[in-house]
Amino acid sequence: MLNTEPNLESPDDFYEALLDSHRGLDEAQSHALNARLVLLLANHIGSLAVLREALALARAHSGKPGSCRYAATTPAGGCREEYGS
Repeated sequence: MLNTEPNLESPDDFYEALLDSHRGLDEAQSHALNARLVLLLANHIGSLAVLREALALARAHSGKPGSCRYAATTPAGGCREEYGS
């Protein structure tokens, strides 16, 4: 079962680290970094059922303004990993 409850030790620090990891990359490099990160985290999770649940939830909320169900929206309209929204 996918855990959608707040679980990050330090959401702001994670978000900052995520942004830092993209700093200086062009769009293609940034997409490649995201793909590698997803695969690394998917391997860590390991459960296909949990991964399918996460994919379905992410897909259901993709590209819809204000659709950050388990995250806050950034000023640019993206989902920021903070809870309570």
